[in-house]
This record gives sequence, structure tokens and C-alpha cells, in this order.
Amino acid sequence: MNPNTFLGLIEQGVRNHWELPAMTDYQGKTYLYKDFAREIDRLHDYFRAAGVERGDKISLCGKNSARWAITFFATLSYGAVAVNILHEFDKESVRFIVDHSDSKLLFTDESIWNDLDREHLPQVESVFSLDSFSLLTTTRAELQRFASEADSYFDKKYAKGFFVNDLSFRTDKPEELAVINYTSGTTSNSKGVMIPYRSLWSNTQFANDNLEFIHAGDHIVCMLPMAHTYGLAFEILNSISMGCHIHFLGKTPSPKVLLEIFARVKPKLVLAVPLIIEKIVHKSVLPKLQKGAAKVLSGIPLLNAFVFSKVRKSMIEAFGGNLVEVVIGGASINPDVEKFLRKVRFPYTVGYGMTECGPLISYAYWTAFKEHSCGRAVDRMQVRIDSDNPQQAVGEIQVKGANVMLGYYKNEETTRYTFTEDGWLKTGDLGVMDSDGFIFIRGRDKNMILGSSGQNIYPEEIEEKINGSPFVNESLAIEENNKIVALIVPDFEVLKEYGIGGEQINSFFRNLISEINVKLPGYSRIASFRIREEEFEKTPKHSIKRFKYQQQ
Repeated sequence: MNPNTFLGLIEQGVRNHWELPAMTDYQGKTYLYKDFAREIDRLHDYFRAAGVERGDKISLCGKNSARWAITFFATLSYGAVAVNILHEFDKESVRFIVDHSDSKLLFTDESIWNDLDREHLPQVESVFSLDSFSLLTTTRAELQRFASEADSYFDKKYAKGFFVNDLSFRTDKPEELAVINYTSGTTSNSKGVMIPYRSLWSNTQFANDNLEFIHAGDHIVCMLPMAHTYGLAFEILNSISMGCHIHFLGKTPSPKVLLEIFARVKPKLVLAVPLIIEKIVHKSVLPKLQKGAAKVLSGIPLLNAFVFSKVRKSMIEAFGGNLVEVVIGGASINPDVEKFLRKVRFPYTVGYGMTECGPLISYAYWTAFKEHSCGRAVDRMQVRIDSDNPQQAVGEIQVKGANVMLGYYKNEETTRYTFTEDGWLKTGDLGVMDSDGFIFIRGRDKNMILGSSGQNIYPEEIEEKINGSPFVNESLAIEENNKIVALIVPDFEVLKEYGIGGEQINSFFRNLISEINVKLPGYSRIASFRIREEEFEKTPKHSIKRFKYQQQ
């Protein structure tokens, strides 16, 4: 067991906290660390029977759950590569990723499996349920036999128990591929980010070293998708290495559900996207401040400090009472909300990362954090601004270090384009960096829209579906007030042929958008649309000048 390797960190965490609770499903089962270790050992036997070899790919697609986490760690400790797929992707995207990644096995929720077509997964040999770990289908007779005799096999294997010295993870190598994480779901835009073990170790070790207030037995609420590197790294990897107790939310993190679980679990650390914090502030805190005595008192200079300390205390109580820090990531926070949080001295900080860095680039503890920044470069990472004057003139943020990916799976051309000639990763984000090393993001140098809950929304994916209609000449998906708006240039000639004109056009496209939304993940659905008479302005290469139509 080597704590300077990722699997060594995880094995140490499991061994040292053998009798403590590791994870609990919402209103479901609790696994102790020793149960967690035994379940991993069981899956290794299934992998052997399934003919899995080191380097083979295993896809995971399901809602956050203990079984998802067990499968992930079993995959890596066996020597296979985990392919993490967001369960909100439509079935075509799931099929594409499973196939493109060359996955041999698929672990998925039965509700997702029922929606997939077995014939469209030609390379997958075996499929397991994340609801029960049961075998759903296989082409391998040996695995079928093993599954049918598994109960008696494991009864015999564990007749005397499963003890801490029975646990032994392999030793991973820094440059070895651990995870492939796809940035989106479609064939035209999806890129499989290859994350090596050094990145997993570096991200986990940073959290171990810098979140000093976290101790074994502390409670963590897992509400971010584990198929995203942000949630995976800091709600799961760090928690297991530290001996924490993870509570899987298992449902949409509405303010009501969150406040209920925070009150029960009382976490010290909360990982959140801006939308969650903004909802809690707008729905639970500001309304109380804007009426009665609180409104009057907050207007009196000598008394507002007292009022704000009361507000701060009530907010910390809303998070369960034990809160030390909220780390916000995934998208920029609303300036008004950030101003309010600073005013009441709420313990929040904003981090910065991307899938290609597994994910961490920068962070600062809340007492050192500078307003509007996203912290300083984390350990083992370097950040530079591609600008003549990095403190004043905006330039692309470029990074280098242990957290950075190996490249994109089966996509050497995009990999080459993503790195500079001297080996720095081009983030596509624009910003400045002050003399203390704090990074301030000023914009994005790419088409990607960052959703209010931190999801990557690729407008080309949406446009591809709109443009697939014979009634559309061209379209643009843009962001307005945190919502996706479609700008559509119809093919009026085709509409005329079908007798569609006047007021019927709006009604026709309303129905078309409804049909398209069914095929899109919830976070990237089109909120509204506008019909344009004229085509979009183009560049000499006939690309639409997007910046002219995006809300400033």
C-alpha cells in the first residue's frame, strides 16, 4: 500500500476506517467500509468470469448511488478503465459513448437499460444492473454459469468472513489511464477526456492536505453527478480516502430536499453549483430580510452588523449547523448573491476547474478568498495568462501540471489543438491574474454555454436537432437570462408547400421545439424560440458570427 498512489490512498482510507459507515443511499442501505471492500472483492470475481482484462473499458451510467461508487472503485482496483456517463444523456448519446469507448461491460440503472436497444451496443459483452448488481444480459457462457452459482460461491468464499488483511489493491502507475469522461453526448461534439491516475491522486491529495477541518466520520452529502469530475473528486474520492460517511441524495436537489437532508446529516463541507446557493438565498434568506424589523435594522449602520451576523448564523443553521465551508464550482455565481454572501461573511469560496484537469485548477480557503476570483493555482498545477500584461489585459487561461489529462480518446487531432507547442493546456477561458496569483475569469473563448447548475451545454448539439427538420434553414442556440433560446430561420418555401403560414408558423415551431426537447437532457432544453426572417451574418468561412447574436 503506497499512499503516494491513488489506489494506495483509497486502500489506506478503507483499511483505517474498516468499522465506520462509508455510504448510505437516500432512505436505503448503509455500507460500512468493510462492506464496501467486500462488495469490491465480489465484483472482481464477476469481472474475472466476464473475461475482463487490464485496460478493458467498463461503462457506468446511472443515478448517484452506493453501487455506482462500488463499481467505480472495483473497476479501477481491478485494472480496468471506468467510462463515466451522465445518466441524463439521451439514449443515442449513451449508445454512442458506450460504443466509442470500446466498453466491454456496462453497469446501468434498469430504467436506462429498458430504454436502450441491445442491437445498438455491438461491442458490449455483458450488462449489469446498478439497482441490484444482477446480470441483465451476457454473451459469455462462463459468466452466465458463474452468476447462476454466485450465491453458493460467495457463501463458501466468505464463510469465515472478510477481514482487513484480505483487502489488497494493485499499485497504479502515474501515467496509466484510469477514467474516460465524455464532455457531452453527441457524435459530433463529444470528446472522451482521458484522466490518468496522477490526476486522481493529485486532486485527492490536494483535498486531503487543504480541507484540514474534514475528519474521519464526518458526513458528506453527495448531490452533484458522480459522472462529473467535480462531484466525483470531492464528494467521493476525497471522502473515501478520509474515512467520511457519504449520503447519496438520490433525487433532484431542490431547496426543500436539501434543507431536510442538511438538517439530518449536518455536513461540515458542502460542494455546490451556484444555482443551489442562489435558490437557498433567494427563497429562504432574502425574503426574511426584506420585511418588518429586519429591513429597518439592516438600514441602520450601527445595527446592521448585528443583523448580518444573525443572518449568517441562520444560514449556517440551514446547512445543518456544523458548516465550515461551501465550495462553489461549475459556473460563475450571481454578482448580487456573491455581494450578499460577502456582506454577511458567509463561509463560501469559488473554485475553478474543468474535466480535462480532473477537475481542479484553482481554489482558496474562504478566509483567504478574494471576491469575484476563483482562487489560486492548486498544488502541482501552474497557471498562466496568454497576454502581454496578465494583470490587466485579458488573455486565455492556460494550465500545466499533475492534474492535466492525457488527451482525448481516439482523437489525436483535437488533442494536439488543445495543447500549446510548449505543452500548456488551453482552457478556452479568458481571464486575468493579480500579483497574488488570484485568477479572475472574464469570459469564455468557446461556444460552450455553462448551465446554471454547472452542466456543459454545447449549442451545436441543440442546433443539430433543430436543423434536422426540413422546415429549418439554420438556427442558433443562445443563452439569455440563464435559459436556452433558439433563434430559427425557417425554410419558408417548404412551409408554404405544406400550407403553413401566418400565425400557424409560431404554433408549428412550438410543437417542433416540444418534440426536440424530449430528446435533450433537462438542463439543455429550449425555454423559448424566436423566428427570424433573414439568415444569420456569416464569416468568410460561412460560419455564423455567434457573438453578434449572444446576449451581452
